[in-house]
Amino acid sequence: MKILIIGPSWVGDMVMSQSLYITLKQLYPEATIDVMAPAWCKPILERMPEVNQAIEMPLGHGDFNLLGRRALGKELKNDNYTHAYICPNSAKSALIPWFAGIPVRTGWKGEMRYGLLNDLRPNKKSFQYMVERYVALAHPKSKMIDSSSLGGLDNLPRPKLAIDTEVQQATLTKFSLSTEKPVLGLCPGAEFGPAKQWPVEHYAAVANEMINRGHQVWLFGSAKDKETTETIKSLVGSDNQKSVFNLAGDTSLIEAVDLLAACKTVVSNDSGLMHVAAAVGCHVVGVYGSTSPKYTPPLAEKVDIVGTDIECRPCFKRECPLGHLKCLKELDPKLVLTKLN
Repeated sequence: MKILIIGPSWVGDMVMSQSLYITLKQLYPEATIDVMAPAWCKPILERMPEVNQAIEMPLGHGDFNLLGRRALGKELKNDNYTHAYICPNSAKSALIPWFAGIPVRTGWKGEMRYGLLNDLRPNKKSFQYMVERYVALAHPKSKMIDSSSLGGLDNLPRPKLAIDTEVQQATLTKFSLSTEKPVLGLCPGAEFGPAKQWPVEHYAAVANEMINRGHQVWLFGSAKDKETTETIKSLVGSDNQKSVFNLAGDTSLIEAVDLLAACKTVVSNDSGLMHVAAAVGCHVVGVYGSTSPKYTPPLAEKVDIVGTDIECRPCFKRECPLGHLKCLKELDPKLVLTKLN
């Protein structure tokens, strides 16, 4: 088998999709797996031992570009892929394998994909978790009735990103970091929107207390999160600020992967970095606001999920439709601190 995967476009989804690749290698040990994904996901794929090659998707996210997809498919035709698995639900994501003439094209029923996929799976909603939906694609359609067909979430292979200790040490040196004190990682951003973001005051309260307990705190995120992480650091007690290291916007994604792997525990909003932290072996404390762990939980060995029981959650909205954000504001830092040691 020579397999082409059309991978997800978001970091968290890409991490979770590794469970599909692991399953395919378990079922077909001699298979070669190539994954096509946006450029920002390539470093993640390169840390997955199951992946032979990460192919950069040259077309922008949301860009239909029929002629560009046709040209890309024709180019891939020479690679003689036997199977394709399409992770996204869009019609455009199924075009490239179709143009490439890949004989078996597997994916969930989505927008206008009849014909583009010839192994079409109609019962996606019978699988509760996103990771189950990925893994189910590896198995024959006839056997995938619902979640019970996979034996439950605990029975699935968990994503595990490879860490090169020499590269990790070089990254620690680059940012003048030490692991002499235990490290608490905080990931306070969320690309999805503010309804996923625990207040900065709460993150600062956790950081301050954990520094008092002998930890140091590393703040992770993209350049968009820099203002948020600067605010968190400023809210920590002045004597403790020397133990707070703001890395948001300064690291590449793969540097963040290596540095997260050096953290003992990570407290994170429901975000891509939460799934990265899970895949590098951290104890993950997942903070949930508008979303739910019943769909995309962190797949770590040690996980604690915190959230409020407010009746309007989960609403899955980017912004609080009621304007109060009580699901996050009323989530007391003391609750998170009970999960940390």
